[in-house]
Amino acid sequence: MEIVLNNPNSKYFEVISLKDLENFHETFNKVDSMKGPLEAKIFAINELISSHQMSKFISNFDKFNIHSCCIYSNNRYTILAGKSLKIDSIFVKEQEIKNNLLFLNSKNQEDILHEGTVRSGDRISSNGNLCIIGDVNPGAIVSAKKNIYVWGKLLGIAFAGKGGDNNSYITSLFLNPLQLRIADVIAIGPKEKPKNYYPEIAVIEKQSIIIKPYIIDTKN
Repeated sequence: MEIVLNNPNSKYFEVISLKDLENFHETFNKVDSMKGPLEAKIFAINELISSHQMSKFISNFDKFNIHSCCIYSNNRYTILAGKSLKIDSIFVKEQEIKNNLLFLNSKNQEDILHEGTVRSGDRISSNGNLCIIGDVNPGAIVSAKKNIYVWGKLLGIAFAGKGGDNNSYITSLFLNPLQLRIADVIAIGPKEKPKNYYPEIAVIEKQSIIIKPYIIDTKN
């Protein structure tokens, strides 16, 4: 099952693979990086999902600020299960579903450039790299599947490597965040403000996040 989540007022979206309905909460942790209300499109290829399974699955949506849902499947029993729960359910041929998912996944790799301050309460999520020209204020959350670059002050929460890439990193001209996360490693920001005003980079070394000067190699 593939689930596409998006905010109708935003261009950002997530494509989530869910192999087991019982692992719903674990898989949907990444939804925390998206600002709701959200729409969900469920693509089920050759999957028979009963009305009981569907009801149990959909009952969790409110917890993640998902307000609307539509099911696309080539299995008629799955479609009937969705309709019995008054969920928009559309029968689509297998190849059409695969073509839609291929298009969404290719679009999902795009990097994002954001210009301007990311204010408290704002959330920006990228399915590639995220580059911000401006400050990230306390209370703001920025995340990316790859790397995060902040050409300004990083004072909020940053999460790089959402896809689990331990080689992802976070850089900023002034690195003083509330919290950093790279893949599955989390660190609280330093209590003291940076003493030197030069770019710094946060990376994983020996299963911990460390911050060090960001040295750009000008020879290459």
